[in-house]
Amino acid sequence: MPTLPKTINGTMKFVDRAKIFVKSGKGGKGCISFLREKFREFGGPDGGNGGDGGSVFCQGDLGMNTLYDVRLNPHIAAGNGLQGSGKNKTGKNGEDVVIHLPPGTVISDFQTGEILTEVVDSEPILLLKGGRGGKGNKHFHSAKRKTPYISQPGEEGVEKVLFLELKVIADIGLVGFPNAGKSTLIKSITNAEPKIADYPFTTLTPNMGVFVLDYKKYVLADIPGIIEGASQGVGLGLDFLRHIERTKVLAFLLDGSILEWPAILKSYETLEKELSLYEKDLSLKKKMVLLTKTDILGNPDHIPQFLNYFQAKKIPALAISCVSGHNLERLKIMLADLLM
Repeated sequence: MPTLPKTINGTMKFVDRAKIFVKSGKGGKGCISFLREKFREFGGPDGGNGGDGGSVFCQGDLGMNTLYDVRLNPHIAAGNGLQGSGKNKTGKNGEDVVIHLPPGTVISDFQTGEILTEVVDSEPILLLKGGRGGKGNKHFHSAKRKTPYISQPGEEGVEKVLFLELKVIADIGLVGFPNAGKSTLIKSITNAEPKIADYPFTTLTPNMGVFVLDYKKYVLADIPGIIEGASQGVGLGLDFLRHIERTKVLAFLLDGSILEWPAILKSYETLEKELSLYEKDLSLKKKMVLLTKTDILGNPDHIPQFLNYFQAKKIPALAISCVSGHNLERLKIMLADLLM
């Protein structure tokens, strides 16, 4: 069963939407044939059936986190079945094709918008079934029809245009304004290597990383593009807010280098507002709040103000520094506890 390529030169650009054209294989034609052997004058019909057309499957691949491959290879077709032949020989079935996709890919019909399936694991999912092979003339032999000169053509394959949308599946989604330290945090506690710089919108695509605690893996996703007005499409907002739907826990990152506590608090309230405006159910997710950059605090009083405020709200809170490593191990434990 052939598969589509999973990597291109070892690296892939993040792509979370793609349109593909898929076609299952046509069934092979049934054969018209009569047995012709010495000493068997009336051998009868022996035309075999055509082979079935190949089907199109999709399958989750944990090693993938982008739809880049399928966007580069949007035309996908399974093999056609071969025609049957004499001596009741059935034609060879067409080869199936498997489309490898990252878990979290939602597949819908491009014309109707109907959701067909969602890829969640490595279990193959049938997208388009191949056409059935046609019957050979042996199938039409009867007492009244001893020499049937008829057979069936193979069924046509199915063609569809599909829309793929990847919604990141992660245990923890990191939420914060540009430069709150999301990329730095994900680099500090996971194996990810995100781009980091001192200017807004460093992250233009979700970064993902994994940390291990007590032999268990936890997946973090850095969700970019949230600014005031994101829920109305300002900035990168709507393109990436939808990824937050698939996370189990939200970790809000607040920039501790800001000088005034009211400004820090307002950033949290704005983030909460944008998430609830986009999807009110997001407010029901488990959450914690992190005060970042404690190595360059805007004011030493920020930490007690921060902890007291969120303790009163019964929201887990922690002050961290990715530069010094302060509280990063404790952060892992707290995140794991929230996921229990």
